Amino acid sequence: MASLFYPRTSSVCRLLDPGAGIGSLSSAFLERCISGDLAFNKVEITAFELDELLHQELKSTFASYAERVPFAYEIMGGDFIEEAVNRIQFGNGNGFSHAILNPPYKKINSNSRHRLLLRQAGIETVNLYSAFVALALALMAPGGQLVAIIPRSFCNGPYYRPFRNFLLGRAAIRHMHLFESRNKAFKDDDVLQENMIIMLERGGKQGDVKITTSTDDSFADLATHVHPFDRIVFPTAPERFIHVPTSLERNAVELSAAIRYSLEDIGIQVSTGPVVDFRLKNHLRAMPEPGTVPLLYPSHFKGQRAEWPKTDMKKPNAIHRNVETEKWLFPTGFYCVVRRFSSKEERRRIMASVVQPDTFSDIEMLGFENHLNVFHEGKRGLPEALVRGLVVFLNTTAVDENFRRFNGHTQVNATDLKLMKYPSREVLIALGEKAKGLSNDQQTVDELVQELQEV
Repeated sequence: MASLFYPRTSSVCRLLDPGAGIGSLSSAFLERCISGDLAFNKVEITAFELDELLHQELKSTFASYAERVPFAYEIMGGDFIEEAVNRIQFGNGNGFSHAILNPPYKKINSNSRHRLLLRQAGIETVNLYSAFVALALALMAPGGQLVAIIPRSFCNGPYYRPFRNFLLGRAAIRHMHLFESRNKAFKDDDVLQENMIIMLERGGKQGDVKITTSTDDSFADLATHVHPFDRIVFPTAPERFIHVPTSLERNAVELSAAIRYSLEDIGIQVSTGPVVDFRLKNHLRAMPEPGTVPLLYPSHFKGQRAEWPKTDMKKPNAIHRNVETEKWLFPTGFYCVVRRFSSKEERRRIMASVVQPDTFSDIEMLGFENHLNVFHEGKRGLPEALVRGLVVFLNTTAVDENFRRFNGHTQVNATDLKLMKYPSREVLIALGEKAKGLSNDQQTVDELVQELQEV
């Protein structure tokens, strides 16, 4: 992280370290100063640390540099968010030249004190880590450099859109490093999403972005590429997703002129499965019985079709059809479903399957549990060939790679699927017809989509 700061002409460095802990990040920065890589006449550090039990060790860390580099420091206790908002509102203290941070990760409730404080500073966000980055950025002087290690969840999704707008409106992205493994970079933290290091320049003119990747924090397989900004944030995309391409090559999804339609264009909707099992617990049954209909969970799907009922499953196989459950059910038909969650190192993030009506004989309705995303048409099934084409397309390596460029956690949301681009309805139907007589191995599926031509 300290190595990402680049030299600048300035005699005094004002470094902000919010959530400083015992001072590890500030120490790394000071080591670069001592080495001569960063040359300042003086370094002034402002370190915020809420846990006062760490203050003595933090002081010891700074004291060890007293004879090695000209610097001064202040250790601030208390709430960084409150102090930062006060400084922003009263216009004092927004002149930091550098910031280095490993912020806390915790959701912020919409009616919490922190959320209200942040709004006073013009910041709307849902997690402490993005709040810390936004506040640190707001406290930077023009040209100031900020380096933070944070989860990648801010790159996509509607909840982080205001934060993305805040960040992109005030800074240029210079460098992003992606830890591609979700279970190796921070072994002690049970991290369920990819983490990244981001380097921002306050008020900088946006140019190309350096992207580096490694499997974990050993950096043994470090790879480096430089990309134009229009591959990082697509100019015509209002959601302003931040993509992290991991190779210079554009994949089939980017290259194909046939893949340019929204789900609305092709007359398909996608929704999160409406059956939330714990809310309908009294209506669930382990196995089908008179008056019940199938209830489908991710574990009912193996490969590209459903297995129902399953006797070796801990989850229920059925739900009673009655006045309380009817509104949550779908008419039996052909549907495409995508699991909402993948395990840490699943081969693919997007895993699509076909729901076939003949799996359920003459049953009229189906229940889709909340851990599935369902593609449908007005809450009804789709034509068989369209479903099969959609499943083939979603299961390709190119689609999965493209999805991973903006989604770095275990969840595949219906919103993310809505914002993707697809082939036309006609192309998907043709793809589905062609796929009927072929095997479903990955190579065959990938070749089908690489051959896509506009119909």
